Amino acid sequence: MRRVASLFLPRFPIERLQQSGTSKPLKRAAELPLSDDPGDCSVPRNGHWRPCARWAREGTIAAYRQLPVRELGRRSEAQEHPFRGLPENEDLQVVSAAPPVPAIDAPLVLSIRQRQCEVIHAANGAALTLGLRPGMAVAQARALYAELDIRPADLAAENAALGRLAIHAARHWTPLVAVAAPDGLFLDLTGTSHLFGGEAAFCRRLLAFFTRLRLTARVAITDTPGAAHALARFSGNPITIVAPGQATAAIAPLPLAALRLETGALAAARRFGLERIGDLLPLPRGPLAKRLGRNAIDRLDQAIGRLAEPIDSVVPFEAPVAERRLLEPICTAEAIAQVMSDLTQDLVDALRARGLGVRQATLAFLRVDGTEQTIGVGLARASRNAQHLIKLLTFRLERIDPGMGIEAGRLTARHTEVLDAENCASVLTGETPEMDIAGLVDRLAGRIGHNALFKSTLVESDVPERAVVRTGPLSEATGWPTWKRPARLLARPEPLFGVIALLPDHPPRRFGWRGQMHDVIAGDGPERIYGEWWVRDGEVWAVRDYYRVEDCEGRRFWLFRRGDGVEVETGDRSWWMHGAFG
Repeated sequence: MRRVASLFLPRFPIERLQQSGTSKPLKRAAELPLSDDPGDCSVPRNGHWRPCARWAREGTIAAYRQLPVRELGRRSEAQEHPFRGLPENEDLQVVSAAPPVPAIDAPLVLSIRQRQCEVIHAANGAALTLGLRPGMAVAQARALYAELDIRPADLAAENAALGRLAIHAARHWTPLVAVAAPDGLFLDLTGTSHLFGGEAAFCRRLLAFFTRLRLTARVAITDTPGAAHALARFSGNPITIVAPGQATAAIAPLPLAALRLETGALAAARRFGLERIGDLLPLPRGPLAKRLGRNAIDRLDQAIGRLAEPIDSVVPFEAPVAERRLLEPICTAEAIAQVMSDLTQDLVDALRARGLGVRQATLAFLRVDGTEQTIGVGLARASRNAQHLIKLLTFRLERIDPGMGIEAGRLTARHTEVLDAENCASVLTGETPEMDIAGLVDRLAGRIGHNALFKSTLVESDVPERAVVRTGPLSEATGWPTWKRPARLLARPEPLFGVIALLPDHPPRRFGWRGQMHDVIAGDGPERIYGEWWVRDGEVWAVRDYYRVEDCEGRRFWLFRRGDGVEVETGDRSWWMHGAFG
């Protein structure tokens, strides 16, 4: 007997929005003590004076600006220098349990466009209390509640999240899982529920899992997908389990909307006085199909089991693997290298058959004592060149300890990408092709490590230590700013001592740094940089005045003073070294 579970997530769009953090309203600039007059200062309002950035005025705040609070003096400093080595797990996506996110108290709805009208796609509890329901026109909802928070629904993100849940279900619960867009899943439990202690225990386990995810869920198990879909959404119970053969009686009291009928079919049924599924069961199929449509009859037959409804299950991605077991244990480097070559060739054949290229591969050798020796390689660009992969693995051959002998090897492509055909037009026309340095980058990374190879690129930020970030060696890096910057920034600004300077605008004439005094013979500035008040409240009044100075020995430095030299609120007038030219 077939058993199908329907998982219903009634508040999935709203709860997903809350968990993503976008439900928290951004702090408006009007709430901060901003002023157009920073104080008496002789620096002209032109040149390098930038009270705020273009992207801040437009209100487009990038996610990478949400920095943790770290304050030094009256403004924040960089958490990490852009040229500092990345951690080894920088490219790994770590999923951790986040603290519970409080529900939104204000009425909130998500809208989608249907034909020429904006309608409600989902609503939170406060909006439902006001009578705002999915399917209602947004204009009508705004007329009922003027202060309603209306946001566009991200259907693509919702479908992607459901897809990830389906993949998890296929890997942990049952291999036959389908997405019931836009608010649930179908799970074929035939022959698998006993692995979880029965259907009731499985349902409790399922709801506990979604409770940990902070998602409201309902589940129904019956003989057909249509009946399970109807009971999960219209029975009103968190768990509904119908005995085999009782699906028709269970769905008879439910409204016709539970059959997933079209709007026209529901309107036609109301005209004929048909309100429940049980009202359709005794009627003849021929006249009913003429009035409600053939699709309505198919949905009814699928729900009661007269017509089959297959589940188009999702298929989790399986990483390409090459594995070989040896007749006798091996210990020598030559034998291990030969096994590496054979495994690499097998993996390349599997990748070519699936049209993929490898970006990250893991080679594991099983020793006689039951332990594993594992090495990994990463590529800057997807490839399935066997010779190139063999060279990268050979670089790590010395890290393998065979012990008493190796009896099996397994090479797994942990990260793959679609690898299309390469353009050979330049070769056919006799032109000189562009040099591809991906292979060189991989070989250098194999010797000195991936963290040692990078490019620097700019991001939109006025604060110098936030404006430069590291990126991959093959990525397209943006150019440097038009205003002059030193070639080397310090990891953290270092304080200066014994500074002699005229306030408010003059560069220092003398300063001490790292135990040595410097006499300044030339200086240029100031270049005024304001704190990014849209990032942190502590930077609302923060000001830095930067100077380019040259000492008597020809060394050029980039230093700044906190504050505008007049108002105490803008900074404590301390001097700091931030970089050096040349």
